[in-house]
Amino acid sequence: MASRLLHRLRHALASDGPGEAAAGSEAEQFPESSELEDDDAEGLSSRLSGTLSFTSAEDDPDDEDEDDEAGPDSPPSGDGTSGEDAERSPPPDGQRGSQLLARQLQDFWKKSRNTLVPQRLLFEVTSANVVKDPPSKYVLYTLAVIGPGPPDRQPAQISRRYSDFERLHRNLQRQFRGPMAAISFPRKRLRRNFTAETIARRSRAFEQFLGHLQAVPELRQAPDLHDFFVLPELRRAQSLTCTGLYREALALWANAWQLQTQLGTPSGPDRPLLTLAGLAVCHQELEDPGEARACSEKALQLLGAKRPHPFLAPFLEAHVRLSWRLGLDKRQTEAQLQSLQEAGLTPVPPPSLKELLIKEVLD
Repeated sequence: MASRLLHRLRHALASDGPGEAAAGSEAEQFPESSELEDDDAEGLSSRLSGTLSFTSAEDDPDDEDEDDEAGPDSPPSGDGTSGEDAERSPPPDGQRGSQLLARQLQDFWKKSRNTLVPQRLLFEVTSANVVKDPPSKYVLYTLAVIGPGPPDRQPAQISRRYSDFERLHRNLQRQFRGPMAAISFPRKRLRRNFTAETIARRSRAFEQFLGHLQAVPELRQAPDLHDFFVLPELRRAQSLTCTGLYREALALWANAWQLQTQLGTPSGPDRPLLTLAGLAVCHQELEDPGEARACSEKALQLLGAKRPHPFLAPFLEAHVRLSWRLGLDKRQTEAQLQSLQEAGLTPVPPPSLKELLIKEVLD
């Protein structure tokens, strides 16, 4: 599996030259169907072993009642833990294969980072779990988002269900008819949605689907694609922070920051700033003022010399307070905050980062 994915990656990188047309020429690279044919189902589980673990409900009598196909929508599934009875399969071999693949890919990116070839992300379904959340039942796919970075860094991860992928596909089709005409999507099924073969086929199809979207510059920068990756994580992290579960929220904020770093920020700095605010609040509540100050400093660098932003004064106030606590120089940020207050651009005292997190509406 690792060698096959490396081959696919090298092929994609080699074909992304500066003279390549966006939609027309890339259409030739994509298969007519991202879902494997039925006659290729035999032995599919063994071919994917080591990189994909999934649960099976092959003999489940409720096979045709998958919530993704006909049932009502469920709450956002960004944290990957929804459902009262998630049947999880043992992943030790899959995790080892995934970690090996990540190291190989990161070594490859390290060797090619000085070239003019654009560096792309790789998407790998590492597990697929059948979730029973009465009256709903669906498959939750966990994907690793692998990109350039230190070899020992764990890939960012997201957990999504079929209906999430389908919604993304439908929204992009509506906005980008030309580029999306070349990109296929696994079809719906009325039966046998929970068999090992169907889950494995869809897993590979979702990997290809996201890889194809990321290969087209126009689609790669689409806000809907970034919402698909980041928005559920931010909503869940915000909810956990507001309820005081700071350690659980910290992991989600960190994952969301890694995703945004890899994907870029086509919609502006607001979400990265919100993410840094969440990280700063959680680090501070967990008695780690050094990390909280580093997050505030990074946010102030993002804000730069731009016009006053709603997050500017709260980050300045947090930076001043944390610098004083750590015995570090705070004169520059203190003077900047004072000038904002004297100009009437922020109240005295300014709102805290936690207050902003609670009030921020994510849409």
